[in-house]
Amino acid sequence: METAVASCDTFRRSPYNSAMNAFARATKQTVTATEEVDWEAVYVEQVPRVYRFFHYRVGDSMLAEDLTAKTFEKAWQGRKRYRRDLAAFSTWLFTIARNVAVDHYREQRQEVSLEQSDHQANSPSVEEIVQRRIDVARLTTLLTQLSARERELLSLKYGAQLTNRAIAQITGLSESNVGTLLHRVVQKLKLEWEVFV
Repeated sequence: METAVASCDTFRRSPYNSAMNAFARATKQTVTATEEVDWEAVYVEQVPRVYRFFHYRVGDSMLAEDLTAKTFEKAWQGRKRYRRDLAAFSTWLFTIARNVAVDHYREQRQEVSLEQSDHQANSPSVEEIVQRRIDVARLTTLLTQLSARERELLSLKYGAQLTNRAIAQITGLSESNVGTLLHRVVQKLKLEWEVFV
């Protein structure tokens, strides 16, 4: 998982690293022997997934960082309520992340469009940058035409890279319903993409 974190410029910025490292140190020191969750391992494994979920949802890297931190803060504060017998830890964590996203949108009372991050490992040519921005603008337009539920499902599947089973547990839909809805949304986007060209 270190490669996923290292490949994202967002996680190299020192203010974010220092805040999140402080969280990791605090969780490591506070975890008692009676708790089953290894918070440091969970943090290292889940931060990139939660961050990508938020970045996919809000399109702003700084806001995604803030929402990621808020999610882990809420998880830490509610750690005694986690029940291993009801769901996997990642499912519980993404339920918290989903609620943080809902709270954020309630506070904003407006839709935030998906933006393109220009941070890439290789320096792209001007033509590649322009084409990518055009593609992102096109995708953003197509995504705004989807319902909130369809956008959420796409964020959980492709932003957070969750399985259909995990998405079903988070959303309360059946696993087959999640798969069917995702398939239909992807097919709709493909069709609209071709028409858009």
